[in-house]
Amino acid sequence: MTYQEKKSIVGVISTIIIFTSFCLYMLPHYPTGGLESMETFRYWGSFVLFLTVFSIVAHIIISILFNIAFRITTQEKEPRFSDELDKLIDLKANRNSFFVFIIGFLLAMASLVFSEPTQIMFIILIVSGFVSDLIGSVTKLYHYKKGV
Repeated sequence: MTYQEKKSIVGVISTIIIFTSFCLYMLPHYPTGGLESMETFRYWGSFVLFLTVFSIVAHIIISILFNIAFRITTQEKEPRFSDELDKLIDLKANRNSFFVFIIGFLLAMASLVFSEPTQIMFIILIVSGFVSDLIGSVTKLYHYKKGV
């Protein structure tokens, strides 16, 4: 298994663990007030903001730990270059990821048009962000395994 395949697998697993652990952490903090109260908006705003920061920091730490573990186990350094295949796979993964997020964003806006509660919009945005991150990692793994 190549370095890129292992990194993609770690990306998929870490995305799932980061999102699940953050949701489990934030679930007890859900406000008990009405659906449209300011406390609910504050909760969802902080959820999105802190999830973004937590996810970035966790991905950086996991990437560093992965590179250390990879170097210890294989006695090889991580590749310092990316060839045309790596760039093409990254572009395809980014395209798929952005497509999923844009669909989620449009669904979130449609939920407002159809007078759904605003928390539905936040949930759709958060889930589409998670799924888009997951799709990006899975796309990379697929193309490294099967080719372009």
